[in-house]
Amino acid sequence: MTAEETSTEAAGKGNANRPFSAFERMVAWRYLRARRKEAYISVIAGFSFIGIMLGVATLIIVMAVMNGFRTELISKILGLNGHMIVQPIDQPLSDYVDLAKKFEAVDGVKMALPLVEGETLASGKQGAGTGALVRGISADDLSKLKSVSDNIKSGDMVSFAAGDGVLIGSRLAQQLGLFVGDSITLISPEGDVTPMGVTPRVKTYKVTGIFEIGMSEYDSSIIFMPLKEAQLYFNAEGLVQSIEIFVDNPDDVGDLRPKIEEAAGRQVFITDWRQRNQTFFSALQVERNVMFMILTLIVIVAALNIISGLIMLVKDKGHDIAILRTMGATSGAVMRIFFMTGAAIGTVGTFAGVVLGVIVCLNIESIRQFFSWVSGTVLFDPELYFLSKLPADMSAGETIAVVVMALALSFLATIFPAWRASRLDPVQALRYE
Repeated sequence: MTAEETSTEAAGKGNANRPFSAFERMVAWRYLRARRKEAYISVIAGFSFIGIMLGVATLIIVMAVMNGFRTELISKILGLNGHMIVQPIDQPLSDYVDLAKKFEAVDGVKMALPLVEGETLASGKQGAGTGALVRGISADDLSKLKSVSDNIKSGDMVSFAAGDGVLIGSRLAQQLGLFVGDSITLISPEGDVTPMGVTPRVKTYKVTGIFEIGMSEYDSSIIFMPLKEAQLYFNAEGLVQSIEIFVDNPDDVGDLRPKIEEAAGRQVFITDWRQRNQTFFSALQVERNVMFMILTLIVIVAALNIISGLIMLVKDKGHDIAILRTMGATSGAVMRIFFMTGAAIGTVGTFAGVVLGVIVCLNIESIRQFFSWVSGTVLFDPELYFLSKLPADMSAGETIAVVVMALALSFLATIFPAWRASRLDPVQALRYE
């Protein structure tokens, strides 16, 4: 026996009781580097690595995109619509100015905006009109609505403040072929009462500004009109239909409801953003959970590949295992060697998947535009998905959960093959050698 072999044997015996010793790591590393005659084992290990990497990356990307959709939709919806809407019950809101001041005095309320709303048919230079929602609001209140006032793409609010025109969404302007300075015709069914019945009210307004919120549903259907003009247009002189209340923390609307009712001093009907969008956000949450469970199957399949690869490796290395056992290696040492071999594939694959997922999430919009250019189609059409760009919002907690889940599955997958290797009888393995 050579000096090198003697030292190796001594190292194996001396480190037999030390978990993950240098000797065990060395053997595990050599098994990961399969030789040419064991290329099939290397291929299985490679597929296991790729499977875990793609599974982890896909989970991170999909969860980030769904979080991004939810975050963007909430910010767009709550940025334009009030967190709480107060509507009258027993008498109209003729004292809306005083009520708005009372609501704004409530602790936790950011602002209260009186509104007049109505459905109209809008038409421009390009033929037939389209349905639109007119929102009558004062210029001062509209300037507080940052989602609109900070996103005016062309024109300004000067003429709007003077009551000489309206603001329209960018997609509505595109549909009707309108630009700042053009005229838009609005047709309301709530028109004038004549001996022949109620006739629709038709009126033309100047487009003083075009805004783009970034949510196609709003950009294609909403028109902002000065409050006084909207009251005249919808036959609601001196009245508003509702007061929208914006609060500091949207999750506190339940606690603020009694305070708002008390400040109103009369019977009012109050709805909050959770009630109005409950079905929508519940569907998003269910879809998110289902996608997580489905995509977890990718990681499970990759873990099964680790099991099959290690079982084949154990069968191929039966002679080596027997020699290690006769040289003094314990069954625990053999188990740790094969555990490290499989765990290394799972660990490296998991963290490679995290890196790939982060890179894709950081460049998700550029990737979308590239594939749209290659395919010649619009991926994630804003008309269907409401948002003008594809968002991705990575959550540290979810990313850690994906990493822990992938590592746990990888480690569990290595236990059975490693246990089989440790139970191999050296006498049976060497009987026919």
